[in-house]
Amino acid sequence: MTTRKTTKRTPAVAGVLLAAGGGRRLGGRPKALLTHRGRPLVEHAVRVLREGGCERVHVVLGARADEVRARAALPGCVLVGNPDWEEGMGTSLRAGLDSLAGTGAAAALVSLVDQPGIGPEAVARVLGAYEDEESLVSAAYDGMRGHPVLFGAAHWAGIAATATGDQGARAYLKEREPGIRLVECGDVARPFDIDTEADLAHLE
Repeated sequence: MTTRKTTKRTPAVAGVLLAAGGGRRLGGRPKALLTHRGRPLVEHAVRVLREGGCERVHVVLGARADEVRARAALPGCVLVGNPDWEEGMGTSLRAGLDSLAGTGAAAALVSLVDQPGIGPEAVARVLGAYEDEESLVSAAYDGMRGHPVLFGAAHWAGIAATATGDQGARAYLKEREPGIRLVECGDVARPFDIDTEADLAHLE
């Protein structure tokens, strides 16, 4: 008899997918709309979060947001518009965290739409390290911090205050490095980004 492996679900943690980028180095093609396995990349990224254990998923949209809403099937997701997406990923991170206010979420698990090599296994490992609102957890690849990253709610205000340009939470995390729990994911995921035309070879 085969026992099906079940993914731990932690309702207190919401998935936040940053999918607002305009793909400047890809000729202005929004990354959310790149085709992966026959569908928009944003759909794949949402599925990864859900299969990894995130019941609630907030998706931050920016470039050609109306087209993403029309073309991508994102049932059950909270779609968050970021009118300032051109100013960098920091604005999307702030928008995503702001959208969780009043939802009861105690932490946010943040992932990027342009990392299709990171699957549900990595999400589940980071989610499994959640403890409480003070949690700071990051996937690691050969010991180096990467995505996804989990931010307990106690850190949201500090992150929002320092998230500028394309730095996201980098400055905030650097100051608190000793307190970050690293979860090695290099054996189950590949943390490449889809940034250039050459990177499109990673898509299926």
